[in-house]
This record gives sequence, structure tokens and C-alpha cells, in this order.
Amino acid sequence: MKYCSKCGTELFDEAVVCPKCGCPTELYKQEMNTEIQEKPKEISGLKKTAKVFMIIGCVFSALYWLIPLAWTIPMTVSYCKKIKRHETVSVGFKVCSLLFVSQIGGILMLCDKD
Repeated sequence: MKYCSKCGTELFDEAVVCPKCGCPTELYKQEMNTEIQEKPKEISGLKKTAKVFMIIGCVFSALYWLIPLAWTIPMTVSYCKKIKRHETVSVGFKVCSLLFVSQIGGILMLCDKD
């Protein structure tokens, strides 16, 4: 038998929470850690495609004007970092990407559910 670390109540070996105080047990913490480690997040197809169009938008802006590179490159790099870290991308960023970097990439970002 084991005991609750918070209130000292005797617990069954397979208990994941204490029935008296609701404190999670070590078994629960171990299960949560293995679930997090077993499920790596994958980048969706829309995100990958939007990333490609953002890069294409940077290349085309470089062909016509050098000034747009001042915002297309940082926006593209920022988007690539955010999808790599699985962070949410704000709607404002998506709209700005649509207007200033790549229309197709921005539309794909707006269609993607974070």
C-alpha cells in the first residue's frame, strides 16, 4: 500500500488520485509524462504549404524590390519558428502575411486551425 503525499490517506497501488483530497499520485504523474513523450506533435500539411509559399513570397519580393525584404524575411522566419515550436499564430500575423508576403500562404494560414 502507498499513502497520499498531501493528506496521508492510504491508497490502492493503482490509484491515480487520492479519494480524500484529490491530489494526483506518482502513478498519475508518470502516466502524464509518458503520454506527453509518446505523442510528438506533427506539423500539419497546411502549415508546411503556407511555409513554402511564404518562402516563395520572399523570393519574388526580392526579384522586384529590395525594400519588401525588410519585412518579408523576418515574417517568414518568425512563422517558421512558430510552427516548429507548435506555437499559435495570431490572426493579425496571418492577415499581414496575406497582404505583405504571400496571398496563398496567408490564406492557408487563415484556413488552418491552430
